[in-house]
Amino acid sequence: MVESSGKGKTIAEKIFSKACGKDVKANEYVFANIDLAMIHDITAPLAIKAFKEIAGNGKVWDSSKIVMAFDHQCPADSIAAAENQKMLRKFAEEQGILNYDVKEGIAHQIMVERHVMPGMLIVGADSHTCMYGALAAFATGIGSTDMGAVLALGKLWFKVPETIKFVVNGKLGKHVYSKDVILKLIGIVGADGANYKACEFEGKVIENMSMDQRFTITNMAIEMGGKAGIIGTDDVTKDYLKSRVDDFEEIRSDEDATFAKIVELDVTNMEPQVAKPHRVDNVVGVSEVEGVKADQVFIGSCTNGRYEDLKIAAEILKGEKVAKNTRLIVIPASRTQYLKALKNGLIDIFVEAGAIVEFPSCGPCMGGSFGLIASNETSVSTSNRNFIGRQGSPEGKIYLVSPATAAATAIYGEITDPRKV
Repeated sequence: MVESSGKGKTIAEKIFSKACGKDVKANEYVFANIDLAMIHDITAPLAIKAFKEIAGNGKVWDSSKIVMAFDHQCPADSIAAAENQKMLRKFAEEQGILNYDVKEGIAHQIMVERHVMPGMLIVGADSHTCMYGALAAFATGIGSTDMGAVLALGKLWFKVPETIKFVVNGKLGKHVYSKDVILKLIGIVGADGANYKACEFEGKVIENMSMDQRFTITNMAIEMGGKAGIIGTDDVTKDYLKSRVDDFEEIRSDEDATFAKIVELDVTNMEPQVAKPHRVDNVVGVSEVEGVKADQVFIGSCTNGRYEDLKIAAEILKGEKVAKNTRLIVIPASRTQYLKALKNGLIDIFVEAGAIVEFPSCGPCMGGSFGLIASNETSVSTSNRNFIGRQGSPEGKIYLVSPATAAATAIYGEITDPRKV
């Protein structure tokens, strides 16, 4: 532990104290009130089954605090998926739950665009729920059975996590972005280096990041074992939320808060980073993997499917063509991001380059929908996981990169340093 002489609290401790109605500290066990719960087409069926075992034909605890979206297999790509979605639509209608159905895109992006506020305690039946912490919420993924209990009770047991503080300073070079930063950090601490810890990010580099870039950072906290990824409120937070609210309670860790560990990173002169198969923490500089043939390039997902990500890729692809034996799939994260890209000509650039542009969804990210890879094929992807079989065949390989590296790779058909384009 990094000891402190004061009684200050971390952001996580402050949020749990609010959710419990009393002062709590790290390592205490608490039964906390949930502010928001998110379910999607893959995890909701099991959650609803668990809910009915608890509540029978009763009502959920608060339908106004539950959000449903279909994103993993949408539009339905099998009869089984269609039947699941039919059941979920009926449940949402009966319970009065807001269901975005297949119309709006990836659940995580919808949540940060429309629902998440600083200081909230949020659970989602998906591990990348931790993305919402870029808005200074404590957001974490839970299993479907736990979600069933939340739907019934609006509460859940937690161990208040200790916090690891990641301090990122220096200056990012050309075509080096937040995806490179979080990959580097995961490579440093390892896939289990932050198990059940709140991962709090700060420093000059984080302060200078847009909200789109920050979402990428917190999205991947789970890939180092983190319970949540969190960034305190500042002017960037205010600017992002101004279209929804005039004011909110700012929240940051106290200067005398106690942290489990402090990890510092200077990104000056850091090259673009790549996670090699089949682990997210198998991270190297792009120079070590240049020339690896890419059968497919995927730009999208809840990690890197926002407008800013698409713009970075489009600027590299403009006037270029996708390599002959490489396919490029581009999927915006939400309808909002899609429309912005459409209005600003980014979709034209992708299509003219030879890309396949799909409507907002998870796409090939979890291997459950279109864009899967075959045996011995390689995917270069802006998504968050490269486990065996994650994007199709278990004999395939996945390299994780930033949108810039993905775009450069699509042009040359092999992993390419975007700084050379």
